[in-house]
Amino acid sequence: MSLGPREFLRSLFQAAIDAAAAEHCVPGNLPAPPSGRTVIVGAGKAAAAMAKAAEDHWPQQCPLSGLVITRYGHGVPCRSIEVVEAGHPVPDAAGVAAAERMLAAVQGLDENDLVLALISGGGSSLFALPAPGLTLVDKQALTRALLKSGAPISEINCVRKHLSAVKGGRLALAAVPARVVSLIISDVPGDDPATIASGPTVADPTTRQEALAILAKRNIVVPAAIRAWLESPASETPKPGDSAFERVDNRIIATARDALAAAGRLAEKKGFAVLDLGDRIEGEARDVGHAHAELALRHAKDGRPCVILSGGETTVTVKGKGRGGRNAEYLLALALALDGAPAISAIACDTDGIDGTETNAGALIGPDTLGRAQALGIDAQAMLRNNDAYAFFDKLGDLVETGPTRTNVNDFRAILISPSP
Repeated sequence: MSLGPREFLRSLFQAAIDAAAAEHCVPGNLPAPPSGRTVIVGAGKAAAAMAKAAEDHWPQQCPLSGLVITRYGHGVPCRSIEVVEAGHPVPDAAGVAAAERMLAAVQGLDENDLVLALISGGGSSLFALPAPGLTLVDKQALTRALLKSGAPISEINCVRKHLSAVKGGRLALAAVPARVVSLIISDVPGDDPATIASGPTVADPTTRQEALAILAKRNIVVPAAIRAWLESPASETPKPGDSAFERVDNRIIATARDALAAAGRLAEKKGFAVLDLGDRIEGEARDVGHAHAELALRHAKDGRPCVILSGGETTVTVKGKGRGGRNAEYLLALALALDGAPAISAIACDTDGIDGTETNAGALIGPDTLGRAQALGIDAQAMLRNNDAYAFFDKLGDLVETGPTRTNVNDFRAILISPSP
C-alpha cells in the first residue's frame, strides 16, 4: 500500500461516496417520458444533485418542471427545476413553505401525467408539512426530543409519518390519478422505502397506535395538540393495498450496500482481505465501537492485512453537554477500547458529509490517538461521558471535513489492520 493508513482510509470513504453519487445512479433509472406533463418533486440531502442529474439526462423535447428541497448548503443549480434549501435535522419554515408548494404541484394532474419523485435521506426533516391543527413549533420540539432519545430511525419516522400532511404515502395520494415514479437513495438499514424520508410515496404499514407507543417508550411528553391528533383516526396513514398506489413505482437506486461494495473492491485491489459486517449495524454508537474493537483485536492477532467494513446507523442517547455526532462517538469509544493497539486505524463518517449536526463528516483514529490526546492534557474518557467526541477530534486535528457530498447512504466505517511485514 503506497498510501499511509489515513490516506488509504479516506480513499475508501471516497469510493463509497462515488458509488452513491446521483450522476452515477439516476440516469439509468429514469422512466420513459409520459404523453402528458412531467412534474418533478423531491426532498433530501441528495435531492438537488438528483434533480440536476434527471434534468441533464431527460429528453430535451419533453419539458419538465418542479421543485425539490435540500439541506442548507447542499443545493445545485438547475435549469428548469427550482431548488429550495431548508433546515435539517430540525425542520424550519422554509421547508414547510416548499412542502406546501410541492403538494399543490402534484394535485390536479391526470392519468397522462408523470410525477417523478426524487427522494433521499434527510427528507423527513426537510419535507415538513404539519398535519391539520399542528404547528411547526410543536414538530420542532418533538424532533429535538426524538433525536436525543436514542430511538432508531424507524421509530422516529413512524412518529413523523403520523404527524405529516405529506409523509407516509400522502404525497402519492395527492397525485392520483397521475403515474408516480420515485427514485430513492436509501439511508436506512434494510432499505425499507416506507422508512426512507418517511416514505412520501409509499403505503405505510405502521400505525398511529405504534407512534403513541414509541413516544411512551422513549418517555417523550408531547403537546396536547399532537396527542389529540395521534388519538384521532384522521391521523392514520394510507395502508398497503390502497388503490391509490396502483400507479406508483418506488425504485431504490443507491444503498449503503453499494457503497460498502465499492470500498471493498478497492481494498481487495490493494491486497487487503475484506471482512464486511454489512449495512444494517444499529445500536448505541459507543457500544458498537467497543464491539468492533474486540473484533479488530482478534483479527490483528492473525498478522494479515485486513479491512473491516460496516454501514448502517448507530444512535447516541445524549446525556452530556458536549458536541458529538454518532460517528465521532463511535470512534472515540473504539479508540478507548483499542487502547493504542499497534497497526489499527479507522475512519467513521456519514456519507452526506455531515456527522449529526456538526460541520465534519466524521473523524479518523490511529494507534497514536490516545497518546497524542494525553500529551495535550485531554481526558478521553471524560469527553466520551460528556458526549463531546467532536471537540476531542477537533483538538487533535483528526476531523474529516468533506463539505456536502450531495448524496446520503448513511454511515461508513472502515477499520484498517496493517501489521508491518
